[in-house]
Amino acid sequence: MPEKRAARLSPDERRAQLVAIGVDMLVDRSLDELSTDDVARRAGISRGLLFHYFDSKRDFYRSVVRSECDDFAAATEPDASLEPVAWLRSFIAGFVAYVTEHRRVYLALVRGAAGSHPAVEDIVEATRSTLARRVEEGQRRLGMPHSPRLSVATRAWMAFAEEAVTSWPLDEPDALAELGAFLESSFICLLGTLDRPVALPDQDLSPL
Repeated sequence: MPEKRAARLSPDERRAQLVAIGVDMLVDRSLDELSTDDVARRAGISRGLLFHYFDSKRDFYRSVVRSECDDFAAATEPDASLEPVAWLRSFIAGFVAYVTEHRRVYLALVRGAAGSHPAVEDIVEATRSTLARRVEEGQRRLGMPHSPRLSVATRAWMAFAEEAVTSWPLDEPDALAELGAFLESSFICLLGTLDRPVALPDQDLSPL
């Protein structure tokens, strides 16, 4: 059977197609296992033509990861004109929607080995820093007191939120609404008490 001939696309369309194929393939393989031969085959082009659009395999890897990270950042950017509570809820809803819809790629890039790959580590970290700044902005918008521990608490909440979203049982009724409320309450509890942390009372709390 003759090999399927690639559709004629503009350079930008072809580049976007190749990146999309790369992102799709990251669902079940590591970044190092992302074969440019396989990507080219899926696109119906030669491997040599793929490198007409990317300077190197490293450039291709970075383009794939940057595309996904840019989508993640865009999905979690609320409308700046929203009131504080609506702004926070929009941020959390965007975070939940993106991670639940792209769970396997998210785990591979943001939490998995791909995120610490030397070719793309700076892109992933820049995205995490963008998310951290939004968490801090939400804290400020709600009028919560500033604390020198804010940056640490911000990263702690992000780790908590990631674990909650990737582990939450989504097949239950109203699961997304409950998850959103859970993340909102954790945001308030963790980031709203930085200036007045409260420890457990100094007494035996063991059951009788």
